[in-house]
Amino acid sequence: MFKRREQMVMDIVNQCLRQNGLETPMRQVRLIGAWERVAGKAVARHTGEKFIRNQTLFVKLGVPALRSELSMRRSELVRLLNQEAGATLITEIKFF
Repeated sequence: MFKRREQMVMDIVNQCLRQNGLETPMRQVRLIGAWERVAGKAVARHTGEKFIRNQTLFVKLGVPALRSELSMRRSELVRLLNQEAGATLITEIKFF
């Protein structure tokens, strides 16, 4: 007889992602997708492209007044976005 090693499917998928170096990019996509939930729908309507480079989230905003308002909430947004992603992926947000 042989011994079975049972594992949950979620654990196997996470292990495969980690082995292939895809865990961090997957979390980054999850973090960018959480922007609308964290910042709000009104802010998301005026948001253009979003991308992460060197642990910094870059967000393009079309309204200058919104840019200054969100600049004051930077640390809160960083904390909430990292919480949504499940890991510390970003340390700063820059609006352009």
